[in-house]
Amino acid sequence: MSSDHVAFFDTTLRDGEQSPGCSMTTQEKLTMAHALEDLGVDIVEAGFAMASEGDFAAIATITQAIRKPRIASLARAKTEDIQMAARALQFADRARIHVFLASSDLHLEYKLKISRQQALDLAAESVRLARSLVDDVEFSPEDATRSDRDYLVEMVRVAVEAGATTINMPDTVGYTTPEEYGQMFREVRERIPAIDEQGIVLSSHCHDDLGLAVANSLAAIENGARQVECTINGIGERAGNAALEEIAAALYVRGDRYGVTTAIKLDQLYSTSEVLGQIITFRPSPNKAIVGANAFAHEAGIHQHGMLANPLCYEIMTPALVGAPKSHLVLGKHSGHAALRHRLEQLGFAVTREELTQIYYRFVALADRKKNIYDQDLIGLLPEQIREKRCEPVSELD
Repeated sequence: MSSDHVAFFDTTLRDGEQSPGCSMTTQEKLTMAHALEDLGVDIVEAGFAMASEGDFAAIATITQAIRKPRIASLARAKTEDIQMAARALQFADRARIHVFLASSDLHLEYKLKISRQQALDLAAESVRLARSLVDDVEFSPEDATRSDRDYLVEMVRVAVEAGATTINMPDTVGYTTPEEYGQMFREVRERIPAIDEQGIVLSSHCHDDLGLAVANSLAAIENGARQVECTINGIGERAGNAALEEIAAALYVRGDRYGVTTAIKLDQLYSTSEVLGQIITFRPSPNKAIVGANAFAHEAGIHQHGMLANPLCYEIMTPALVGAPKSHLVLGKHSGHAALRHRLEQLGFAVTREELTQIYYRFVALADRKKNIYDQDLIGLLPEQIREKRCEPVSELD
């Protein structure tokens, strides 16, 4: 793999599914896995084999149907978890076992009730076992961003020495900031030369509790991470995970800054989001970046005028880039003369400047009373002599 290639590790089917309202059947997971394969995702984390019979079945089913991405199963640092993951993955062309173990003192003391040394021993033993079963092992020190840095480095070193091929350092609770997260990646690389010498892949996994998941993921990439873990629409525990579509679009639009490549087919982002929305109980918020219903909608008059002059005035990417529906100008109380004239022309009505001014004042008064302005509302605002001169309507806004 090229050193400037960032692999996308999609955990929609595992971490994403843990979000309330996002539970999926085996068939639904398979449908989503096919969509992720079409999208160009490099690794699909299909589930947590030990969690339930359903998760085990879903992973096994996906391994037999999906061929392009690697298929991963999550496993705790426990023998039975790792063996169960290996069994679920036995039919995968390229299998990965993803082992995780807490590294923060908070988790070690209150959740696992073990010492630091016991955790180091468990990390080494579990990675060695996983590596004896598959060639590709990922290790995650859970709650890495709240871990003592010296101890985190030691746990990562132990995992690398035991045979881990990918080291993921997750911001499990969405606590860190971009500067802190990037610095953590720099320090771990500097203090463990074997990472670069052996081609160990560093990975980010960020949650959105402070709304920084995507920013933190990009900071990790700037500082050497070459795998990014994320979900479609950013679904996941609590406030969710880093959104795949946002990271992919950011790496493309700001290629001048990041200078990396991905295998993601950007024009499949919107359709993949739609597939997920049909499976789970909700769709993205209208103002969700990239795939939200309003991502390419404009109401403010200044914005609409700029869009009509040149879409680049207010859009940093085209809807076609991400496979979204065309841009549209929403008529409302913030709209200006230019957008109103444009829509009237689309409806087949040519008006003079004086006529437009009169219609516009009536339009604004109506918009103050109504949240949504429909075409029949606009036509109703027109004087009869203008309605009588109607031409053939033209197509919607391009």
